[in-house]
Amino acid sequence: MGRRSRVSNSSWDAVETRERIRAGDVSATEVVEAAIARAEAMKHLGGVVTDAFELARRRARVAQKKDDWDGVPTFIKDLAQVRNVRTTWGSRASGEYVSRKTDRIARTFDEVGFVTLGKSATPELGLTATTEPLEKPPCRNPWDPSRSTGGSSGGAACLVASGVVPIAHASDGGGSIRIPAACCGLVGLKPSRFRLDMEGGNLLPINIATDGVVTRTVRDTVAFYASIAHGAPRSPIDVTSKLAPLRIGVFVDAPIGTPVSPEVRDAVFGAARFCSSLGHVVDEISCPWAGTVIDDFLRYWGFIASLQVRTAPVMMHWGWDSSLVEPWTRGLMQYFSRDKLAAFRATSRLRGFARTYATVMERYDVLVSPTVAEPAPELGYLATDLDFETMFERIRSYACFTPIHNASGAPAISLPLGRTATGLPIGVQFAAAHGKDASLLALSLALEEAHPWPLTP
Repeated sequence: MGRRSRVSNSSWDAVETRERIRAGDVSATEVVEAAIARAEAMKHLGGVVTDAFELARRRARVAQKKDDWDGVPTFIKDLAQVRNVRTTWGSRASGEYVSRKTDRIARTFDEVGFVTLGKSATPELGLTATTEPLEKPPCRNPWDPSRSTGGSSGGAACLVASGVVPIAHASDGGGSIRIPAACCGLVGLKPSRFRLDMEGGNLLPINIATDGVVTRTVRDTVAFYASIAHGAPRSPIDVTSKLAPLRIGVFVDAPIGTPVSPEVRDAVFGAARFCSSLGHVVDEISCPWAGTVIDDFLRYWGFIASLQVRTAPVMMHWGWDSSLVEPWTRGLMQYFSRDKLAAFRATSRLRGFARTYATVMERYDVLVSPTVAEPAPELGYLATDLDFETMFERIRSYACFTPIHNASGAPAISLPLGRTATGLPIGVQFAAAHGKDASLLALSLALEEAHPWPLTP
């Protein structure tokens, strides 16, 4: 097989891509050109919202193989700005704005050598669990194009799962890394609070949002965090130590008591058996979280929606037209404004939830649960122009497992350890105490080695 045909192989993960560039098997330019070709071929999936192919080509030509990821292609989620590239924040309210600055997370990707090919699709302001912005084609799941990629990092998950790039920037304020990972058969870590927080998050009453990545392999996630841990407040995630037997609690009932798909339940129990086979102590438990924390989180989510829209002309750009925000966003704003006292009380309770979470984690090293209550839903099921009450109840039921870790600040990872009868991926969520990211990743590496999953559809 010739050199140029090998470089178009979409099965390489980010680490293998990096190693082949470093070894001189392929050039950064060849890798980037192959990724651009794949992006063009997968355009129908809707993962790319704005391309920056010419900028990427120029960057690839000057790659020196000096930085960790020189020449490895990626995409930046369209909630972060990249100078001279259009930013929409997933919203028609943004107009045709072209960014005049590069946000911190995009600079971080650039500093360690990644080549950014453009911006990946996201729902409006990252406020929902699917990627179907109005007046744009929906983002389609590579495993079944009639299904959602999840949200809000749905474009990133689409581009990694389809093999366009091996790794992509993502962010998580309520499950937005883990939900798309579960829908698309990927690895998605929400790191502990303070490790890679989204810019400005420390100004909020509760800092719920973090940046991160979606990948096809655990080793890519491990390598990514190793490469960015070069200064405060970030610290290395050391997964080199031998993993001692863990105390693991597994549950499948939802915090709010709504039904969980039998296939999802089976996948969770299957993952628990995998853990037991590795020598860990596994106990089946009831859900340790009261449903009130999810309802409090949704009140806070309404506050976040209102804050983003009302400050958009200053924090995003002066041309922002708030009259064009989507019905779901407007509904969240109204949900907040209808009872601000209830939102204040919910926020106050959430501020103390980290202590509740820490108390539970005194009994367990890891908790295993569904990532979401159902496999990837059909497109339209979570459409942002549904009436608010219908959409609210669907989101509340579907995405009730992930906000726990945004509220507490604890790390959680979704691994693709299950499949439906029709072949759709099922994500299983593993969570640990705050700061115990290394234990999660070490366990994930062991599970990946013992029970490997398909890397592409």
